[in-house]
Amino acid sequence: MESPRPSVRVVCVDPDQRILLLRWRDPATGNYIWEPPGGGIEADEDALAAARRELNEEAGLLDVSIGERSVIVSRKLRWNGVDFAGEEAFFLCLLSSASEVRPGGLEQYEAEQLQEHRWVPWHELGHLPDPVEPPQLLEVLTELVPDGPWAMGSA
Repeated sequence: MESPRPSVRVVCVDPDQRILLLRWRDPATGNYIWEPPGGGIEADEDALAAARRELNEEAGLLDVSIGERSVIVSRKLRWNGVDFAGEEAFFLCLLSSASEVRPGGLEQYEAEQLQEHRWVPWHELGHLPDPVEPPQLLEVLTELVPDGPWAMGSA
């Protein structure tokens, strides 16, 4: 069963050039993945509004500036026994500090699947114990911030 899923993600970067990632446990397989905060776009909202809502729900980050420009990423992911395929808009949120992460509105099933969060230095993305989704996250970040240190290919 394949489900189209219009979705968004927010790549949060703190002043130390660390990226906020959430670690999720797949209830069907027990496997873990790391990914930026995000989720589905509701019928009554645009992509940027969805990005703001998801960032609040999954990380408790309010009153932060999310850039209006996005990078579209085609993703295929199997989660909880369902194949999700579609395009996700990735937005950038440059933070003035590594904000405290406190989810602000997860559904019960999401609260059970969310295992932890971590501010990960960009050069350590390939060294996490579980896969990062999407695998090309550094390329996405480079498109969002072409002059960032990650753009030099020194990962």
